[in-house]
Amino acid sequence: MNLELFLAHRLYNTRNGERHISRPAVAIAQWGVTIGTIVMFLSICIIVGFKNQVRDKAVGFGGYIQVLNYERSSESSIPITADSILTTELLATDGVKHIQQYAQIPGIILANSEYEGIMLKGVDSDYDLSFFASNIVEGELPQFTSEGASNAIVISKTTANRLKLKCGDRVNIYFMQGGTRARKMTVSAIYETHLTEFDNVMALTDIYTTRKLNGWEKEEATGIEITADEYDNRYICSERIKSIIDDAAIRNHEGLYSATIDELYPGIFNWLGVLDQTVWIILILVICIAGFTMISGLFILILEKSNFIGIMKAVGARNLSIRKTFIYYAGMIVVKGMLIGNAIAIAMCVIQQLTGIIAIDPEMYYMDKVPIEFSWLLVPMNIAMFLISIAILVVPSMLISRIDPVKAIKFE
Repeated sequence: MNLELFLAHRLYNTRNGERHISRPAVAIAQWGVTIGTIVMFLSICIIVGFKNQVRDKAVGFGGYIQVLNYERSSESSIPITADSILTTELLATDGVKHIQQYAQIPGIILANSEYEGIMLKGVDSDYDLSFFASNIVEGELPQFTSEGASNAIVISKTTANRLKLKCGDRVNIYFMQGGTRARKMTVSAIYETHLTEFDNVMALTDIYTTRKLNGWEKEEATGIEITADEYDNRYICSERIKSIIDDAAIRNHEGLYSATIDELYPGIFNWLGVLDQTVWIILILVICIAGFTMISGLFILILEKSNFIGIMKAVGARNLSIRKTFIYYAGMIVVKGMLIGNAIAIAMCVIQQLTGIIAIDPEMYYMDKVPIEFSWLLVPMNIAMFLISIAILVVPSMLISRIDPVKAIKFE
């Protein structure tokens, strides 16, 4: 057995009996590591959960990649020709999981003497509505098709609250393109995602209606949304489909381009990118605090064990061997503190996942409770925290080489 490890183990486990001044220092050091571990664990779980939930919401509204017309604007929508050649080639592209087209038109809802601007998005039976289905708070999603008008509309809870609407209510929607026109629709469902940029304006209906309102043909659409097999592959897929889009642009005499979801909504995703910097700042502060408590604890341990150090030197032990003994000793404190910290943090995360007990302001954070998501980053972060904590102790352990064995043996 490793002698230094054996001695460290004996020192760590023989703390009963006589009074030790190092006990408070060891306890403070251990709880410093425990609290640091809890903060690190929760920070990673919360920030990863927050980023993924906001990202998934943005993707739910617009896919990973969109094919659009260069001439589009917020006021008017210039269509692309989503013919069978284009859609077949896109779906056959390596890495592309699903494609879906949509047609949208801006309008104004008038109800209960109130009005609200919306972007009416038309979808068909091929459109993946699972995201909206998971966020429905009232009513049921209708079956949208491209073959006929459903006269149904799905609005956000924000819009419903402003206009005092509920499921089953009839509303008048006015469209200004090419002269004022009106459509009467029934509110079939109300959704809520807390992503205010979309909740404030987005409403769903069938693509047949929006095409008719825009005066478009059956194969024309505002854009095509593309889902890749993995979110991180969106840029690779975007590059792969460029030649397909260029061929379609030449074939149909249109100006087409593709853009990833983070390119379409840079404000949201740039904000999420700032969170990565926040994680590193938190981790640096945690390691500094844990390192400070461990250094102070090790100094007190060395001073208290001066007699032991003197005896070890007197029997021929080298300074390096004694230093390793105390670093092993400190390592045991770090390990115990990290194990307790991880156990407490896991329990807190599970409780939050199951109960959502800690609520937050959805207007500011795009969700109504603190998000938690376990990440593989926790493993390397725990390892890094342990190694850095031990590495920090190398310098203060050099104090051992300055201890005189004769004076140390007489020290009480």
